[in-house]
Amino acid sequence: MSHKLEADSIQLAFDGRRILSDIYLKCETGGITGLLGRNGQGKSCLMKIIYGSLKCDKSIRFDNKTQFEAFKRPDLLLYLPQFNFIPPHISLKRVFSDFELDFPAFVHQFPEFTTRYKSSVGKLSGGERRLVEIYSIVKSASQFAMLDEPFTHLNPIQIDKVKDFLSEEKQNKGLIITDHMFRHVLDICDTLYVLTNGKTHLVSTVEEIEELGYARV
Repeated sequence: MSHKLEADSIQLAFDGRRILSDIYLKCETGGITGLLGRNGQGKSCLMKIIYGSLKCDKSIRFDNKTQFEAFKRPDLLLYLPQFNFIPPHISLKRVFSDFELDFPAFVHQFPEFTTRYKSSVGKLSGGERRLVEIYSIVKSASQFAMLDEPFTHLNPIQIDKVKDFLSEEKQNKGLIITDHMFRHVLDICDTLYVLTNGKTHLVSTVEEIEELGYARV
């Protein structure tokens, strides 16, 4: 059964400055929705609004049913923030237990962790730590997952592995991804929005991305 997440009618302003005012974004299970935008356009704010941790006027719907506080429904949506969210003193054993995930399956995909089961997260490299966080969010049992800057701190080999992993896992859920390393988003997304001047634009060609002033692709 497929599922649908929609965000629209979002109004957000800070100190009288309108940040978001004309938003529509849709993500469906079985696909990756990319979200691009320059710094300060409100990408992270939009993700927090969808998640329910940032309050504003909005309409967030899962299968046409309104959900104001999706963070209370991990069965519907999980969120990878820009910053590291797993405490450094936690062991990988504890992480995989808490998220109810299979460590051997993780090692099969990322064999560099074979001997790290009892290591604390804080003893991992920045890239390794991010890999664990991405895997934990994406493999958990939710209909959708949002990833904010997932490629940050990853080396080129890790990025390629994560892109393959996300392309496989979209069969199990819907993914929304934003990252300044936009070419990686373009490589794997099925639907793409560009956020500029408070509005989301659904784009389908490189020319449209360039016309909106986001980047020369």
